[in-house]
Amino acid sequence: MSLLVVGLSHRSAPVSVLERAALNADAQIKLLQDTVAAEPATEAAVLATCNRIELYADVDKFHAGVAELSTLLAQHSGVGLEELTPYLYVHYEDRAVHHLFSVACGLDSMVVGEGQILGQIKDSLAQAQELHTAGKLLNDLFQQALRVGKRAHSETGIDRAGQSLVTFGLQQLAVGGAVEDWAAGKNALVIGAGSMSSLAAATLARAGVAEVVVANRTFERAERLAQILTEADDNAVAARAVRMDAVPHELTRADVVVSCTGATGLVLTAEAVAHAVEGRTGQPVVAEAADSGRTTPKAPVAPLPPTSVGSDENCPLDLAAVQPGFSLMGEAAVAGMDAATLEQHAAWVAGGTIDRRERRTPEADAELITALAATAATVGRIPERRKPEPVAERPAPFFFLLDLAMPRDIDAAVHRLAGVRLVDIESLAEASADAPMAADVDQVRRIVSDEVAAFGAAQRAAHITPTVVALRTMAADVVASEIARLDGRLPDLDERQRGEIRQAVHRVVDKLLHAPTVRVKQLAAEPGGAGYADALRTLFDLDPETVAAVSRAGDSTDKKDRPA
Repeated sequence: MSLLVVGLSHRSAPVSVLERAALNADAQIKLLQDTVAAEPATEAAVLATCNRIELYADVDKFHAGVAELSTLLAQHSGVGLEELTPYLYVHYEDRAVHHLFSVACGLDSMVVGEGQILGQIKDSLAQAQELHTAGKLLNDLFQQALRVGKRAHSETGIDRAGQSLVTFGLQQLAVGGAVEDWAAGKNALVIGAGSMSSLAAATLARAGVAEVVVANRTFERAERLAQILTEADDNAVAARAVRMDAVPHELTRADVVVSCTGATGLVLTAEAVAHAVEGRTGQPVVAEAADSGRTTPKAPVAPLPPTSVGSDENCPLDLAAVQPGFSLMGEAAVAGMDAATLEQHAAWVAGGTIDRRERRTPEADAELITALAATAATVGRIPERRKPEPVAERPAPFFFLLDLAMPRDIDAAVHRLAGVRLVDIESLAEASADAPMAADVDQVRRIVSDEVAAFGAAQRAAHITPTVVALRTMAADVVASEIARLDGRLPDLDERQRGEIRQAVHRVVDKLLHAPTVRVKQLAAEPGGAGYADALRTLFDLDPETVAAVSRAGDSTDKKDRPA
């Protein structure tokens, strides 16, 4: 077994990188096809969710496999290899199995214990099977991962530790209150009709919203989901479908919006949300602040008190040219700044982040300036640095948005609109970092460890089977040859005598081979047991092509017997 996984997730990369690296359906297909066409890989599967992108492959060389899979991920995600590499993780053989089993159980999810990942693993396997990129190893691995995940949920209370990303997101919108109390009587708009959107619609219906409106680019899918919601036995909610061009109007009616589409661009801009809020209130929307790189509402923006750390004292910028409402330390302020001024500005920012009485050392200032300059060279801007805004200063939200898409559907600038609360993948990642772990997690980890050991033993035992079969085939050929030679030398033997001799020879051979072949299978199942197959081939001078032919025959049988 030479299983290799290369990937990145919410644990290894910031959401901004995951968003840029997200793979659409066509990119996943091309990635799989290119992976199996590459020299080190013979099988491949992609597991792509809202918070992870992982490429699994059966490779014959570790280092070449890592290099090739990393390069392919970079090429198909559109993120440069040099930028992507620091966020990639690599697992090999048993560690790769352990990783996938942990993922299947929800231990590696953003919300620990969530069960939706099982459906995503199932879809990943189905895709690889359809494209014929999954062979015996990945078929066995992914099917076992599904069984392990189901076992963890049925034998432990991991479900109590976690929930779906949808439920967790709604809890964040409810700001700690009961989702049912928060959702009661609200009108909900769900954009998208895929698995995540369907789960969101069903969850909102069970939570007690008054109406669910489903919008989707394929209107028939939206209609089907609305019909399922209407006919469900566990809720009584009004549901209807609309086309995507009706979304601006529906925004003015909705209290809650959940969006999860496969779009590569924004579905809801800050301007669209601002207009929707204006349509509800009849009042211009005030943006508390906005990032220059994002869409901003066209509604009037009132001058706001500075929210930046520090003050404008000795700032090297032309303050009169800075648009009101923008942070003097933000990316809008440094747009077009030359290198010398950038260093001055960086030093000013650094000086403003600490008490003036506790000045930094020149060495520390130099390090910070260098870091800021490197950041600007890499991402084209200096990130904004702000004090946390007191919650009491913001008006209570009345318009709630949940963005579960990757890349994002809703402009992040929306969170600065007064009266609007936005929860997206980035804020969910921050909130989940503080979520408590359940006691059942330890039990799930033990299940994963046991299943990894069992899977490894089964794979190692299966690896030696073709050698054992080839050995027994060679023995049978020797017996047949000797019986034929005996028939020529003793032509007067009757059929009964020939049968007795033939059975006696076969019994002798079977008894001689029984103990070593059973024992070698046992030894091969242990860690490091792969060498026993090589020893058997060497001791009995087995033809490697004969062993390979047995393996190919076994793979062919597996594919033939595999359910469609």
